Formats: sequence, structure tokens, C-alpha cells
Amino acid sequence: MNDQLYHDFALEKTIKATFGVTAEIDTVIARNFPVSRTAEATLFLTKKKQLFLYIDSQSKLLLSDVQKIVSRVGLKAELYLPPKNRPHYFDEVGTEKFRDIFPGRGHINQQDIAFYRTLSPYSPALVLITEVKKGAIYQYDSDSSVQWRLNTKFTYRRIKTS
Repeated sequence: MNDQLYHDFALEKTIKATFGVTAEIDTVIARNFPVSRTAEATLFLTKKKQLFLYIDSQSKLLLSDVQKIVSRVGLKAELYLPPKNRPHYFDEVGTEKFRDIFPGRGHINQQDIAFYRTLSPYSPALVLITEVKKGAIYQYDSDSSVQWRLNTKFTYRRIKTS
């Protein structure tokens, strides 16, 4: 029990330092479950009833990797939070990578960099979740034929208000 409290407190501090977001953990839905060969995730509800997925990996992850992980875990993302003090991080990296490939292009718009945004390094990752698809959270399993198995059942859908 104490280990879980310490883990929650350490996670709150890490999120505050890395992303600049104050996320007071209320309930942990799934703790340190595998989402790839080298990455683990923690799914938790805050006191404001927001659902977050925190992904940490030993190896580098890209935004596209995180998007694929979120989908395969059975979640729908609302927002991929950028690093602290860099609100346009994904656009900056996408523009930089686009310019490396096409140095002569003058005017660059959002459609041009849409793919290159997904090449942004993103580890650790913090994702605001809008819904749990089919009411099930899946985890990576290298022994399974489909490589994913049920971790826990949980129902959540965020209702937007004006």
C-alpha cells in the first residue's frame, strides 16, 4: 500500500516537472502495465475526474508510437500533452523535420507537417483520454497470438460541456 502511495506521489511530481500539469491522482485504474516490449503505462483518474495515460519507456518513442499504443490499449485520446514550456512542441519538430526534407519550400501549413509531427520524440508521454473503447483496457503480451490481452475492465467517457 505504501509503495503504491509513493509511486502515485512520484508520478505526480514527474508529471509536474516534465509536462507542467498539476494532476492530483485520485484512483489508479491500471498501474505499470506493459504496452510494448520496453514501455510501461499507468492509467489514472485525477480528482477532477480526468483520465490520463502516462507512458514511460526505456527506449525512444515517437508521437506515432504513442498514438498506436493508445489505440491498441483500447483508449481514445483527446490531447497529447507537450513538454513543459513548449506548447507548440509537436509543430516545431514537425516543421523542422519538414524543412530538412524540403529545404526550398517557403510557406508551410498544418497539412504539410501533419505526418512530420508524428516523428516527434515523445518519451515519457502524457495523454488526456476522452473515452475507453468497449469498456476494456488491454496490455501488451508477447506470448499471445494477437500480442494484446485484457488487463482490466473500466468504463469512461468524457462529456464535453461548453
